Amino acid sequence: MADSSAETLKTTPLYERHVAAGGRMVPFGGYSLPVQYAPGIMAEHKWTREHAGLFDVSHMGPSFLELSTRTGDAEADHAAIAAIIEPLICGDIASLKPGQIRYTLLLNAEGGTMDDLMVARSPRYPGSLYIVVNAGTKEADFAHIAKAAGDRAKVTRADDEALLALQGPEAIDVLSALLPGVVELGFMQYGPFDWEGRTLIVSRSGYTGEDGFEILAPASLASALWDKLLADERVKPIGLGARDSLRLEAGLPLYGHDLNETISPTEAALNFAISKRRREAADFPGAARILKEFAGELTRVRVGIRFEGRLPVREGAELVDESGCVMGQVTSGGFAPSLDAPIAMGYLPPSDAYEGAPVIAMVRGKPVSGTVVAMPFVPHRYFRKTKSS
Repeated sequence: MADSSAETLKTTPLYERHVAAGGRMVPFGGYSLPVQYAPGIMAEHKWTREHAGLFDVSHMGPSFLELSTRTGDAEADHAAIAAIIEPLICGDIASLKPGQIRYTLLLNAEGGTMDDLMVARSPRYPGSLYIVVNAGTKEADFAHIAKAAGDRAKVTRADDEALLALQGPEAIDVLSALLPGVVELGFMQYGPFDWEGRTLIVSRSGYTGEDGFEILAPASLASALWDKLLADERVKPIGLGARDSLRLEAGLPLYGHDLNETISPTEAALNFAISKRRREAADFPGAARILKEFAGELTRVRVGIRFEGRLPVREGAELVDESGCVMGQVTSGGFAPSLDAPIAMGYLPPSDAYEGAPVIAMVRGKPVSGTVVAMPFVPHRYFRKTKSS
């Protein structure tokens, strides 16, 4: 999880809390963040699956994109702000309802992925979008969006605030005791909530496959909110290590590993992120390439693999067939505590990517047998509202 850098590391508003709690701090995305606490990654992972884990994800890139001039017509203003962001991504933002969030991808002209991100329509301010990008790409992302917006809209960064993630089956009971209104949120919905005289932006989303929330809070309230949540015995602090093993079990890609500027959404098995309207209009970056891939012209696709034994198969391991010919490569891998087995994600030719296909990973020159399996490895437990709820 660590990345080496000679530059001075940034700290989040919760840095002192992590140190005081015994967090083992490591460099990540230019920040000093806890990779784990005293219980260790395995225990933290299992606690999140069974109870509620609290993560500091303040290194991410929350922001707001707002029209410079509003008409006062809510639908017209939303259409105008959607028209600014849609030429950069493959998602349908125009159809978002107030408070709805959409996962999408920022694409280059060739259809490669510059980043994956969340874009949400404000439930309160027409002509405003709440956008969260990845830590490692946020400087380039913000510049790219701002350039496209020109003088039509303004990008307001919020990455100097605190972003907390409360994840796990007991997260709803914990957070609703503090903010009763969050029970009205379904998966991929968000809203503003008042706490201690300030506004918190709460989304029912996350990166673990569990039900949970991400909370954007003013830096001045970060420590108080962190302490208040941890005062509940159902909540424990969780580091980057367990965040990674949880997202791997959930089959969620990590930018810079499972996604990069050469990999398209289609190759990454993220077809759902390319909306039908955008496909039909072919009006997103790299549409010519991606629509051909939709039609079957794929040379590689992201798959899940479960390996035999207990040896973790890490990123970079070659995937070979029984004759030793290289077919692909692992892009994320590790040991899955929930399954008590090593798992990985990687890329294979479509002809070798079917469920049940045998595959061999080369780990330090030794073959490790595996099988292509369906993802997610561990079922998602998101709370999706029904029409009657």
